[in-house]
Amino acid sequence: MSNDKTRDLTKGPVWKALTAMSAPMSFGIFSVIAVGLADAYFLGKVSGAALAAVGFIYPVITALTSLSIGVSAGANAALSQRIGKGADAEHTRRLGLHSIALGMVISIIAGLIVWLTYPYVFSALGASGDVAEEVGEYMPLWALSFPFLVVMMITNSVFRAHGDGATSAAIMVVAAVFGIALNPVLIFGWGPIPEMGTAGAALSTLIGRVIAMSLALWIAWRRGLLGVCGNLAENAWANVRKILNVGGPASLSNAINPAGMALVTAAVATIGDDAVAGFGAAGRVQSILLVPLMALSAGIGPVVGQNWGAQEQGRAQSATRWAFGLSCVYGALVGAVLLLFATPIAGLLAAGEADQEYAALYLRIVGLTMFGYGILVISNAAMNARDKAVWSMSLSVGRVFALYLPMAWVGVLMFGYIGVVGAAAITNLVCAIVAVFMTRHVSVFALPEWRAMFTLSVSKT
Repeated sequence: MSNDKTRDLTKGPVWKALTAMSAPMSFGIFSVIAVGLADAYFLGKVSGAALAAVGFIYPVITALTSLSIGVSAGANAALSQRIGKGADAEHTRRLGLHSIALGMVISIIAGLIVWLTYPYVFSALGASGDVAEEVGEYMPLWALSFPFLVVMMITNSVFRAHGDGATSAAIMVVAAVFGIALNPVLIFGWGPIPEMGTAGAALSTLIGRVIAMSLALWIAWRRGLLGVCGNLAENAWANVRKILNVGGPASLSNAINPAGMALVTAAVATIGDDAVAGFGAAGRVQSILLVPLMALSAGIGPVVGQNWGAQEQGRAQSATRWAFGLSCVYGALVGAVLLLFATPIAGLLAAGEADQEYAALYLRIVGLTMFGYGILVISNAAMNARDKAVWSMSLSVGRVFALYLPMAWVGVLMFGYIGVVGAAAITNLVCAIVAVFMTRHVSVFALPEWRAMFTLSVSKT
């Protein structure tokens, strides 16, 4: 079996290792976002009820998708550390298979629960009438697609743990291309294919995930990253516990943000519909602008994991420094662009003039602190790779429930919309500082040597 796509992240310049892992993931992460935007675009042409259903559906499935992100983070941490320690191929193949089996069990149970409970969940959230019917068209097929998504993402984590970010990103792009290309065909019908409406959007997602998962498994098996190994049950429970030690807290960390955003949106709703629309439009622009920072967080995990497993603590710390630095540089560029061009950029996704003004205000101010959110997600990924997922979870929980949410509600009651915007900006800055201290405490970040030497000389003086 050929492993020519495997990269040793414990050798060579750290910045090259980080770039090789992160750069391709920008395309993969953007493709995932593009699927959601395509669904909203095409379903908006079906009916107002279909578009409203999207507003109910996506926060819920985003929270559910955190399960797949969490388990894949656990698999990446376990695998990358074992690879860094020099574990033999059979051992890593077995660990990869255990990760996939665990993901399948969790995702099938979760998908079944979603299938059985979604009418009650969305009814409690306020979906009724035609909107509830549209939700009912989408969710059963989405629940069916969930296990395919989880297996695909865990297999992608196997590629990344072996230092191959390009294949992982390509698989994500494949899922998105099929999902987006089939959207208009299945939603509106074409030739012998009947018009399916909202169900067509869900079916296109299902088909894309099945194809991408199958391709990912085939490539991983062909390269020998997954495959037949002796005594498949050996160390199964120990491996499952190691994966869940990171995967459990990481799942909660990723679920916290969409839940928090829903509650912050409720605060914005006290101002009016225009504010909600503008806030939502700003969020969609922000999600696109955050892609490079999310790619850095996807790339830092394998680099830290492999080097930590290889006892190369200094290289792991250097990788985190590089990621923090890139976040600051990119954040400065984005902040400058938004400061100058927030209004026309907001106009790309905001419908009315009032919506556009609300969106532009958010982007102009919060854009200056976007680097802080980048430092937070990079810190979370680095700490997960170091088996410190409880630390990253506490950072995420604290960000939403100790800072953003209470400040947003106090801000909106005292100052209106600008209070919510200020809460977001302050939260980004505070969390960046806290994240730096936490990563230093768990030893995945350290001051540059010149800075440490200067501090030491000053203290002696």
